[in-house]
Amino acid sequence: MSTHNLLLELLVEELPPKALKKLGDAFANELWMGLNAHHLTTINPVKYGEDLVSFASPRRLGVWIKAVKSQADDKNVVQKLMPVSVGLDAQGQPTPALVKKMQVLGVAFETPGDLLPLIQRAADGKNEALFYSSTVKGASLQDGLQQALNEALHKLPIPKVMQYQLHQDCDLPGWSTVGFVRPAHGLIALHADQVVNITALGLRAGNATSGHRFEAVKSPVVVAHADDYAQTLSKDGAVVAGFEDRSRAMVQALRTEAKKLNTRLEVEPAGLSDAQAEAALLQNELVQEVTALVERANVMVCQFEEAFLQVPQECLILTMKANQKYFPLLDDKGQLSNRFLIVSNIHPQDASAVINGNERVVRPRLSDARFFFDQDRKKSLESRVTGLDKVVYHNQLGTQGERMLRVCAIAKAIVGSLAATASEPWKSEAQQLSTKAVQAARLAKTDLLTDMVGEFPELQGIMGQYYALHDGLDAEVAQAIADHYKPRFAGDDLPRSHVGLVVAMADKLETLVGMFGIGNVPTGDKDPFALRRHALGVTRMLLDKELPIGVGTLIDTAQAVFEDKALPSFDKPKLMLFFQERLIGLLESQAHPLNHLMAVLEAQDMHDWSQIRQRLAAVARFSALPESQALASANKRIANILKKTQEPVQAVVDKALLNEPAERDLHAQLEAVSVHAHDLYLNKDYTGSLLALAGLRDAVDAFFNDVMVNAEDKALRLNRLGLLKMLHSHMNRVADLSRLAQ
Repeated sequence: MSTHNLLLELLVEELPPKALKKLGDAFANELWMGLNAHHLTTINPVKYGEDLVSFASPRRLGVWIKAVKSQADDKNVVQKLMPVSVGLDAQGQPTPALVKKMQVLGVAFETPGDLLPLIQRAADGKNEALFYSSTVKGASLQDGLQQALNEALHKLPIPKVMQYQLHQDCDLPGWSTVGFVRPAHGLIALHADQVVNITALGLRAGNATSGHRFEAVKSPVVVAHADDYAQTLSKDGAVVAGFEDRSRAMVQALRTEAKKLNTRLEVEPAGLSDAQAEAALLQNELVQEVTALVERANVMVCQFEEAFLQVPQECLILTMKANQKYFPLLDDKGQLSNRFLIVSNIHPQDASAVINGNERVVRPRLSDARFFFDQDRKKSLESRVTGLDKVVYHNQLGTQGERMLRVCAIAKAIVGSLAATASEPWKSEAQQLSTKAVQAARLAKTDLLTDMVGEFPELQGIMGQYYALHDGLDAEVAQAIADHYKPRFAGDDLPRSHVGLVVAMADKLETLVGMFGIGNVPTGDKDPFALRRHALGVTRMLLDKELPIGVGTLIDTAQAVFEDKALPSFDKPKLMLFFQERLIGLLESQAHPLNHLMAVLEAQDMHDWSQIRQRLAAVARFSALPESQALASANKRIANILKKTQEPVQAVVDKALLNEPAERDLHAQLEAVSVHAHDLYLNKDYTGSLLALAGLRDAVDAFFNDVMVNAEDKALRLNRLGLLKMLHSHMNRVADLSRLAQ
C-alpha cells in the first residue's frame, strides 16, 4: 500500500486563547492515535515535531502526520468458536450451535457439512476447541480518518460547547445544528495532493482555507500538497500556523525591541543567557495567551505618562498584563519603565494609529490604579481592622476578624516555642519579635478591604506592605504583611524576615487545622483551599530555616486557638501524615532516596525536622561504608527479636551475667564507642556519630555467631536482650538503620 504525508485542518472562528495550545495538541494526538488504531500509520513511536506536527492559530486547528497509508494491510484473524463437544456431534458433524455462530460471523456455506474444511481443532488448555481463521480487509484511509476525526472532535478538551446553525448552503443531509467550541467554516484533508473525502461538523473536506482576515494575499488559500501547508498559509494567507513557530518569532521580536530600549521584559527572568531566557519565555502564561490571539505577531513600542510611575509598579504591571495583555518593561535596576510593548495582529504601513489607540486604552486603566492607590491611603490599615468582622471567612469558622485573632495567637505561641528551643535571635529578641509578629498578623488581611485589592486580588499582601509603610509602621512589620502569603507557588521565595516567617507559618497553620477540622480535605486533584501548598510552605520553612519545633507541636498550638469553634472532623494523625507526605515529596524531588528518608523520619530522637538534611547527609555517608549493610541487617534482626519477646526488657546490662566472650566484647566496645558517638550526636555531628558506631560491626557479627540470645536461663536471656536494646537505642538515634537493609 502507498504511504504519503497527511494534512488535516479545521477552520473555525476565533478560539478561546487560554485553551488554544491544549486544543491544538489534543487534536493532533487524538487524530494520530485514531489512525494508529486503524493501522494506517507507519511510524510508531512517533516523534513530535518531526513525524507529527500540530498547528494551532486563533482560527484553525491542524495536524500534519508523516507516512500515512492509503489502505491498511489485511490481517489474519483466528477466532475461538466453542469447545469441540459443543460444536460437533457424536458423528463429528457441525451442531446447530456451530451453524448459528458461523452465520453470525457472516461465513457463506450451503450445507452444515461445508463448514468442516473451514474450521480447525486445537488444544485449549486441557480440552479441545474449534477455531476459525479469516482474513480481515484493512481499513481505507477514508474510513479510518473519518472515524479518527469523529473521535478526536468528541474527545477534545473543550471548555464550553457552542450550539450553532449550519449555513443554508450546506449540502450534507441531516445536519442543521452543530455543537463545537466555535463555529467551523472549513475542512482540509489532503493525502499528499489528493483530497480525502470525509466530513465533519457539517463540512465536506477540500483543499482550500482562509488566511488572515485582513492581510491575506489570496482568498481562498488553496493548499496544493500536504507538505506545502505551512509555507502556503504563510505566503498566501499571512498566517504563521504553528503555535511554537509563532510564539518563538514573537518572543524574539519582543526581546529585540526591549534591548533597543535598554530594558528587559518584565516576564523575562533576570540573569539568564539568551537561550535560557527564550526557553523560559516560551513557557510563560502571558506569552502563550498572546500567541493564541494573533495569527502573525507584530511588536510595537508604546508609552504612558511618567507621572503614573508614582503608583506601585506591581499595580501598573498587573493592570497592563491582566487587562490589556501588554508586556511591561523594566530598566537595569528592575524598575518599571513608562514604555511597554504590544503585540498586534496587523502590520500597517503607518503604525501610529495602532500605537496611539493602545496608549489611549491603557491610560484609563492606569488612572484607575492611581485613583485606587490615592483613595486607599486616606484610611490607615489599623482603621480597617474592625471591618474584618463583617467579612465571612467560612460559615463554620467565622469571620476574617475571628480568624485574625486566631492567627495572632498562633504567631505569639510560635515565637514563645522558638524562644525556648532555638538559638539567636529567637531567645534575646523574643519579646520584640512577638510584638511585631502579632501586629503584622493583626493587619495582614486588612488590605482585602481596600479598593486596589478589591480590583486586583493578586495584589493582596503586596498592597498591605505599601499601605503599612505609608502609615509609618515598622519596615519589618510591613514586609511581613507582604510575605505572609509566601511561598505562593512551588519554588517561590520564603519570607525574608523572622517576623514574616512566623506570621506566614501561623496563617497557614490556622487554615490547615481549621479546614481539616471541618472536613475540607483535598481529594484527588481538587484542593480548593490550597492546603497542599500551605503544608508544603510550612515544611519548607521548617527545613530551610532549621526551626527546632515539631510539626506536632505546631498543630497542637493551632488547634488550641479554636476553643470556641467545633472541629468535628479534626484528626491530628491524619494532618501529621499530610505534612509528612509533603516532606517526603519535597526531599525526593531533591534526589534523596526514599529508604534514607524513612530511616531518618523513623529515628528514635526525631522530634523536629530542623536537622533532617544533616541527618540525610550522614545516612548517605554511612550507606557508602562497607560495614553499612551488615549493621543495617543486624539492626533489623535486633528490632525483630525485641518485637517478638513477650517479656519487658530494659536497656540495662549486668556485667556479672556476661558469660560468653563475644557478649563481653560487644558490651565493652559499645560502652567505649557510645560515649563518643553520643557526644558527636549532641554536637549535631551526625556523620561522625554514625561512623563511630560503624566500628561495632565485627563485635556485632561475633555476638550473633557465638551467643544464643534466647537462652533458657531467664536472667541470661533478659541480660542479653538488654544488651541488644542498648545497642539498638544507640544505633537508631540518627536514623533507623534497619530501613537501609537490602
